[in-house]
Amino acid sequence: MSRGFDFDSFMDDFRESDPHDHGREIGTGKGGSSPSYTSTRLQLQRLREKEAASDHFDSQLPIARPASTEDRDSSLRSDRQRTEYTDRDRTYSLRPSEVHTLADVGRFRVIAVEDLANLGYASDRSRMDRELRNLVQQALLQTRGTSALKKESERILTLTKQGQRFLRQHALVPEDQTIYSGLVKPMEADHDASLYRLYQKAASAIERDGGKVLRVQLDYELKEKLYRKMGKARTQDDRQNQQSKVSFARELHLPVVNGKVAFPDLRIEYANQEMEISRVDLELATDHYHAEHLAEKARAGFQIYARSEDAPGLRRVRDEREIMTAILSL
Repeated sequence: MSRGFDFDSFMDDFRESDPHDHGREIGTGKGGSSPSYTSTRLQLQRLREKEAASDHFDSQLPIARPASTEDRDSSLRSDRQRTEYTDRDRTYSLRPSEVHTLADVGRFRVIAVEDLANLGYASDRSRMDRELRNLVQQALLQTRGTSALKKESERILTLTKQGQRFLRQHALVPEDQTIYSGLVKPMEADHDASLYRLYQKAASAIERDGGKVLRVQLDYELKEKLYRKMGKARTQDDRQNQQSKVSFARELHLPVVNGKVAFPDLRIEYANQEMEISRVDLELATDHYHAEHLAEKARAGFQIYARSEDAPGLRRVRDEREIMTAILSL
């Protein structure tokens, strides 16, 4: 029950800069535009009202709210189903829900155990603990903390190399979906672990509009694709290299802001109601973002989210600098 909150209207506030024009070169200015003082005040007030409504809407929801239709499919979490998979000299016995957990962790590289319990297992923690033990014992999954300090540490999950190979060899994820194992930047594990929760919130809105999620792409993948293209085309001419960068960014549907390619934290590719391929780029802003960084992300047209403890400070910065973007609390 939305209690009168028009979520679709709220999401439109993020799309004012035309989400389909991802290859564009974007100029300077506050939030990408120069509205009059009165217009700016009205726009900011409208954004604040939408954010307040969104925060209230979220506060009325239960903690456990799986977003995707797959997660809501009771057969996916059935205790009765087990399949044996032979991989080289090993045999794995897994439930569909365990395979789904492996695929989720692989897609997002790292997932917080707390988020998996709430969003993947509908707060059935005993069930989740049993399945995680099974996956860890079979060396497909590993757990670790985000900090050496016990009070600050959060339990997170990552795939092992063996788990990554298992998913690929048995074609348990789409071929065009990148799967990760291990951590690249342990210092960023806490931020990266929040992307799974961010995805669940955005994917829920996509599905309510009749869309179907096809795949997710992290910034690692988007950067690798662009740099690979640029490496092959690099010349001694800086101007030509810049032109190539803009052209390749356009091919990858990435925005260019002041000559720099902007990469979202997370991209969701989905089929809309008309069965057309659409994309939404998401950014998880933190309290470390300075005003220029926030404005750059706004000009790129990203949908900006922030954890509940960071959102108030970022919204104050947004208001002070008149950056035309909503900041949705995660």
